[in-house]
Amino acid sequence: MRISVPTIPTSLLAPTATAPPISKTEAVERISAFLSPGNAAVLTGAGVSVDSGIRAYRGANGRYMNPNYKPILYHEVVQETDEGSSFRQRYWLRSFLGYPSVRDALPNTTHFAIAALQHTSHISRLITQNVDGLHNKAVSSIWTPSKTASRILELHGTLHKVSCKNGHVVTRNVFQDWLAHANPRWSAFADELARTGRKLRTNPDGDVQLEEGASYDDFVVPDCPACLREHRRTNIHKPHLIFFGESISREVKDRSYQDIELADRLFIVGTTLATYSAFRLLKHALELGKPVLLLNVGPTRADALTPGVEKISLPSGSVLRDVVRALTGSQAAEDPVLAKFLSSGVVMPPTDDADVEGAVEPRAGR
Repeated sequence: MRISVPTIPTSLLAPTATAPPISKTEAVERISAFLSPGNAAVLTGAGVSVDSGIRAYRGANGRYMNPNYKPILYHEVVQETDEGSSFRQRYWLRSFLGYPSVRDALPNTTHFAIAALQHTSHISRLITQNVDGLHNKAVSSIWTPSKTASRILELHGTLHKVSCKNGHVVTRNVFQDWLAHANPRWSAFADELARTGRKLRTNPDGDVQLEEGASYDDFVVPDCPACLREHRRTNIHKPHLIFFGESISREVKDRSYQDIELADRLFIVGTTLATYSAFRLLKHALELGKPVLLLNVGPTRADALTPGVEKISLPSGSVLRDVVRALTGSQAAEDPVLAKFLSSGVVMPPTDDADVEGAVEPRAGR
């Protein structure tokens, strides 16, 4: 089976495929004017989470930041063969080591600025391609889980839940404990990483870059306890995210289209729109005649659609707090929720590649 990893057409990666320069002040004014009428849908991508320490797939030039990036594919992780078992060992080992950095990540200033605009109803619907749950964390102090689920759509799922092939669901923290118990050597290695502060190169989907030659043949993927209680057995588990080669559900697709249809305009932040599930939402908005504004550094798949899409090439973290202040005026200081959100958020971009390392196999006896 041949499946291509989503990418941006080469013609759009040329230096000419960038938006005209714009000052920060002009950008704040333009975004504020765009969002001022309210009822905007927002579509976010990996660039939004960079300041939380989660690496984006692509850099400012639109190309993959890790040239050796090779994600596991959907058919590989679910196939019931020896080869499938090997793929799952590879995936779950890398994910076991990488998940804590995603689990412990904190919302950044962009997440909280968007949360502030959700609070004020300038943003009525949020669709995110990210699987890190940071948008949910940002609004968790003001919204119930049910309200969050109705206002935030995780287009590609979440890392924070896991299902076995028979449908038993557990939190990722519970599954992480299962993996640690089944793999004491790797668990000790992970504990040592945490203790010493050593950093591994983490990919945006929550796994780490293994050093060439590292072995995962002895990594144990545990059986599902609920299945064992039902007198059946499986160790085929999958996080609640969409793998390359997997389609989003009809329910999620329909909801994403509906969110675009119910909004009056579309604001796109921190994404190249390389995946078609996101790009088609932009196309749908344009077909419906809705205004579209894109805030992203570097080339995107939307660049060929100009003048239908207005683009601002600045990092979201440099402007969105000021957008909130421009839109809310004195309310920014008088409303305790806005005041809290505008003073919250980390700015901790990922460490340069020169300062991180690949994971190597722990020595016997650890």
